[in-house]
Amino acid sequence: MIKTVNLQKVFRTDEVETWALHNVSIEVKEGEFVAVMGPSGCGKSTLLNILGLLDNPTGGAYCLNGVEVSKYTESQRTSLRKGVIGFVFQSFNLIDELNVYENIELPLLYMGIPAAERKRRVEEAMDRMAIAHRSRHFPQQLSGGQQQRVAIARAVVANPKLILADEPTGNLDSKNGKEVMDLLTRLNKEGATIVMVTHSQHDASYADRIINLFDGQVVTEVMI
Repeated sequence: MIKTVNLQKVFRTDEVETWALHNVSIEVKEGEFVAVMGPSGCGKSTLLNILGLLDNPTGGAYCLNGVEVSKYTESQRTSLRKGVIGFVFQSFNLIDELNVYENIELPLLYMGIPAAERKRRVEEAMDRMAIAHRSRHFPQQLSGGQQQRVAIARAVVANPKLILADEPTGNLDSKNGKEVMDLLTRLNKEGATIVMVTHSQHDASYADRIINLFDGQVVTEVMI
């Protein structure tokens, strides 16, 4: 599903050139659960942003489902993301002015899904994440664990084949963190491919494989 070859990302200012990624070559097969680990500033989130088509690499190749996408324009990347990639963030990234139902429905609105189908999918996603009883609540009325369940429901409501998770338990206590990891594991068993950035060795243990980054380079890959 994912293949990168000598992926590079350089951030330049007038005085400084910073290599965030240096010749990163990885592969992720369909149905895999892969954890990406490494110290702060090693390029983990930069890599995830490129895999999620939020950014383009400076150099190298990135193939998603066999299609070379590294030179795509922003509008091409946006179009390709819809319904293909779901994102789960550490900070949840819910919209405060929308209730739970509306937050989950948002990706389907962008995709132009008809109202009846949207309703069916949102209700199904809320049931899967055990959040239906909070459908009319707003994010600020929810606990951190509940907010992350809403964020996961929003990520999966369009049935994406690829879920990208950036420190999904970073703002949660251990009990809610375990719930989120169990949810991601279940989604993986149901067929979703998952790439997760994490600092947590415990969270990484849920994955099939760990890719370790250091100074923007892959240093080891470990099967679990």
